[in-house]
Order: sequence, then C-alpha cells, then structure tokens
Amino acid sequence: MSATTAPPAWAASDPYATALRTGRGPLFLRRADGWLLPLEVERWCARADAVDRAVLDRCEGTVLDVGCGPGRLVAELAARGRTVLGVDVSDAAVTRTLTVGGQALRRSVFDPLPGEGRWGTVLLMDGNVGIGGDPAVLLHRMAQLLRPGGLLIAETAPLDVDERALVQVVDASRVQVAGDGEGVPAGRPFPWARIGTPALLRLAARAGWRAEAQWASGDRRFAALRRRAARSSAEPPKSTAVISSQRPRKTSADRPVADR
Repeated sequence: MSATTAPPAWAASDPYATALRTGRGPLFLRRADGWLLPLEVERWCARADAVDRAVLDRCEGTVLDVGCGPGRLVAELAARGRTVLGVDVSDAAVTRTLTVGGQALRRSVFDPLPGEGRWGTVLLMDGNVGIGGDPAVLLHRMAQLLRPGGLLIAETAPLDVDERALVQVVDASRVQVAGDGEGVPAGRPFPWARIGTPALLRLAARAGWRAEAQWASGDRRFAALRRRAARSSAEPPKSTAVISSQRPRKTSADRPVADR
C-alpha cells in the first residue's frame, strides 16, 4: 500500500480502537438509514467462552483467524499448542492479540498472507463473513487460503438474512436517541454484509463448497464448509464491493506460521 493510499475504514474507526483498548462498549455498526447492529466488545475482549471453545474443538491443522479482533480465539488456540495466526486491519486489535499471547498481523484478508493454500482451518467468527461486503468474493478468497479439503468455520447471522450495506462504527453511548446522531464519533463508511446460514449454504453450494455441518448455541449460529479437493482456475466472482477499503499497509511482522 502506498503512502498516499487512505487507511482502511475499519482501522481508522477511533470508536472501535478505543473500545478494544478499554475492553468496553457500547459500540454499534450503523447503516445509512440509522439501523444499529450491536457489537459485543466485552465478549470479544474476554477469554474464549464455552461456545468459542466448542467451535475451536472442530479446527483442523493450522488455523488462520480472519478478523481476529482482540485475539481471544488466537490466544486460546495458542494455549492449546496449535499453530495459529490472526489477521486484522486494526492496529488496536493486533496489539491486543499480541498482548494476550497470540500471533497476529495487521493485514487485510485480501492482501497476500503467509501460507496461502496451506491452512487447515480458516475462521470467520463474530460476523466476519461480512468482511468486504460480498460473501461470494470472500468465499473465493477463503478457498485460496485453505489447503485442498480444508475447513472453513463461519459464524452467521441468527436470522435467514442476506444483505449488503455501507456501515460505520459508532460509539452508542453518545448516540442521540431523539436525534439523527450528528456529532456522534464514527468511523468512515465501509462495505459490510450480514448473511444467515441458509443463504450462506446456498451461496457456498454454487461456489463448489461442501456443507460439513451447521449448528446453533444459544443465539449464535455457525456453519462449517469443506473446500473442494481440486484447485479451481475460475475467476473470482465479479462484485461492486470496495475491497480496497480493507487493504492496510504491510507490516514487518510477517511470520509464515503455516509453513512450520
């Protein structure tokens, strides 16, 4: 990334960075129409809970946590002796992941990554199936990262929803209930998606993925997909999503852990 390129929208969100540093919300994604999606900052900044640990029990081989946030899953896998790497576009997220004992890079999933095509499992937890605003494009990228037959585990929306939108991160403690939110601290708009398990499975089937499992735990929903065994030379899906908004500068902390 050149010095003149704007920083990624998510990473530039001061409310998000502040929330990760303090471990507290309230924090929301806000659509242009004012609809708010709560972000579970306190849970993300805590240790992996029982639901998380059950998901991690399913991981195979080396693990890449895409959008690792403050690193609770990376830290849990590292404590189990697993080879794991987190990637996130947020400096605050990477710093916190390193602090809790995990390895992480400040990197977009759409940038070159260590061990491409050799990861045993890729995680898209906490709604990160929405990264980039187009799940079809993201699924294509996941297939590039996984080894043949590798496993993708995604946490999906609790409803059968399939939507794309531009969103901002906002500090909900300063949202004006009776107003339009003007003056509320917020990051720049960036593309995001919400997709439930049924819609994800339909999309994945068209892209050649095999559904491995789907399950629910409380109000959280998950799907596991198996990468096709043969590499595909097909072009990635065409999309109007602004993928460049997810591209931070490269750092010097590259460690190709999947090669170990």
